[in-house]
This record gives sequence, structure tokens and C-alpha cells, in this order.
Amino acid sequence: MAYVQLFGTGGFYQTGNGLSDFLGKAVQAVVQRLEGWNPDELLNTPVDDLVEYLVHLGSVECPQLLPDEVFQVESTEIEEVYNDFGEPRKRRVVRFEFVVPFVGDKDIFTMRADQFSMAPPQVLRLQEGEIRIAIDNPPSDPEAIRAAVLGQIDAIEKCLDWSRIQINIHNQYLRDNMPGTVARRRESLLATRNLQADIGFPMRRRPDADRYTVPVSRKTVKPQRPQPSGARASFKPEPALEEQDYQEALRVLKNTRNQLERSPSVAAKLDEEEIRDILLMGLNSQFQGTAGGELFNGDGKTDILIREGDRNIFIGECKVWSGPRTMEGALDQLFRYLVWRDTKAAILLFIRNRDVSAVIEKAVGKIEEHPNHKRSTPRQDGDEEFEFTMHQQDDVNREIRLALLPFALRAVEK
Repeated sequence: MAYVQLFGTGGFYQTGNGLSDFLGKAVQAVVQRLEGWNPDELLNTPVDDLVEYLVHLGSVECPQLLPDEVFQVESTEIEEVYNDFGEPRKRRVVRFEFVVPFVGDKDIFTMRADQFSMAPPQVLRLQEGEIRIAIDNPPSDPEAIRAAVLGQIDAIEKCLDWSRIQINIHNQYLRDNMPGTVARRRESLLATRNLQADIGFPMRRRPDADRYTVPVSRKTVKPQRPQPSGARASFKPEPALEEQDYQEALRVLKNTRNQLERSPSVAAKLDEEEIRDILLMGLNSQFQGTAGGELFNGDGKTDILIREGDRNIFIGECKVWSGPRTMEGALDQLFRYLVWRDTKAAILLFIRNRDVSAVIEKAVGKIEEHPNHKRSTPRQDGDEEFEFTMHQQDDVNREIRLALLPFALRAVEK
């Protein structure tokens, strides 16, 4: 069996077999996918989902050897040709064969990085998930055999390190640039829509318009074959809830939270409803009497609801921590209250346990385990607020901003 040479050609460059070419084509494929995306679908899909999907589509996973999982297979005998004073002769020798498992893209082993060796490593076989290394006519010293195997693995690792440098730069480039690329594409499509609207003639959808969609999912982000989905909904922009109103509501709640935590003797005497009433007082001082408690919305009554005109700025659910089931109940109630147009909510978690940090960790875990969870926003140092992106019960593209505000309060005095 002939040996397989890894990482492209040794002494010369073979066009099309370089890692740089491969990575460049990966970027081009992502751009083409974005430009070819149906405009209605693209505008109706959350931006973060689009970015995550496209970054995943264009990212490359550099192979990683698993040297701790190397194993042997049954030894064999092969026919070896050797030189006997100028005369080629044949003899049968023992072959020890070793399997080196790896994870990642197998094709990277066939491509030459910008930095390379003129004598790249050769192996017995390259296949999905494993490399086979052979030691023919091995010495009688087991340590020498082991050293020979490890030497081959080190040579492969060295070439992989060169490939990994380029791949990491490529993946970081996608993560840094894809948000802006998606934003520019959306702005271009919206500009076209606005221009068409200004012309004054009515729009009519073509009867042969594409009726297929590529779903975007946070939990398993990978390209999928289009599935029939009927006529695609046209993009309809809607007035966005004022971000400053939402942030102002959170600011008021956090300030009231901090005051309660600084007055433990007062907070210890308050039950859930009394704390909620104090929070409502603070909110109404800012929102001019539009914050209420136990108000109907959706399928139930919310603990806190701030409504300006015909829109809900903020929906909050108050809960006293009594174990992980507390969060399950809070999330269940919250998603029953939220209607399709509600996009901003919060869970106000009153913690009377000693180990507050452990409780918060469990609460965050329960939110991230919820089937409606899409992503978590990285928390800033010192920030005592946790933010998540969830989706509506029956619409994965309809996103909800969910904040978790923990209150570290003393136990109620008996």
C-alpha cells in the first residue's frame, strides 16, 4: 500500500490545493448565500440569527489530533523491497499499525498552508476521523517504536499548527465582519423597498416567486436543504418599541432593588406582593401612572405591566426563589402572558437564601435550558443584570428580550 502525503505537495505548489484558496472560496460562498437570500425572508429573520448562520456556514474547523486516544491494530506482514549491494531484493517484514483519531475537517490535511515543510509528513491512510501510521520492520526496543510513532504525530501537529493560524484568522474575520455585511445588505434591500414605495405604483408578487426557505436555528446552526413552506410572508416593517423606555424601566427596577438590598431590616419584613408594590411606585414615578400590577395580558395576569398608549413597553414577573422549579414556573407564566407583539420582559427573582451566587447560577441555567432560548448576552463585569434572547412560542423569528434581575434579600422575619 502506497503512503499518503499530507498537507499538499512537497517541493512545488499545485494550483487549487492551497489552504488560502480554500478559505477565500469559503468567504465567497457566504457572500453569495447572503446576496442570493430571498429579500422577504432575510428582512423577516432576526439579524443575530442571520449572522450566526452565515458565520457557521463559512467557518472552518481545523483538525485536532487526539494523541491520548491512539491505539494499535493487529500487526501484519508486508513485502518490502530493499537494496542488496545494488541488487533490488524482496523480503517479508512485520508492520505495526497505529490509529490516531482526530476531530475536524479531514480535507484540511490535503491542503498546504502558507507556511509549509518541503518534506511534509506521510501516513499509511487518511480517512474520516482517523489517521493510520505504520512502522515497518520495527526494532526490538518498544521505547524506540513508541518514539517513532510520537515523532510522526509531532510532525503532523507542526503542520496543523501552521494551518490553524490561517484558519483562526479566517474564522475571526467572519465573526468581525459578518454583522456589518448583513447590516449593509439589509439597508440596501430596505432602500430599494423605500424607493419602490415612493414611485406610487402598487406592488404585485410574481406568481413564480420562490416558495422555499432555509430555516435558521440557534441550537443546531447548519445548512439545511430547503423545505416547502408555502407562500413566504412579505416583510412589513413595524414601529419598534423605544429601547430607551425599556432600559429606563430596568434602571428604575435596579435602583429600587439596590435600595431594598441596602435596607435588609426593611426588606426582611416584606412579602412578594409588598415588594412588587414598591417597585410599581418607582416605575409610576417615571412612567406617569402607566405601570400596573395584576393586569390581564395574553393568557393571564402579569405582575408588572407598563403600557404606553396601545403598546406594552415592559412585562415583568416576580418570583421568590424556592428551588429550580421556581424558574420553570416563571417562564411558563411569562410565555402565557406575552402576546405576539410583546418583545421585552423581565423576571424579578427575590432570593432569600444565603448562597445568592449559587441560586443565580441555577436560575440562569434554567433559562438557557428552556426550549425558547436562543442566545445569552455576555454580562459586563460588575453588572448584576442578565439578558437573554428568547423567541415566541409559535414563531422562532419573533424575538423577546428577557432580563433576569436578582434581588438579594434577607429571609422574612417570623
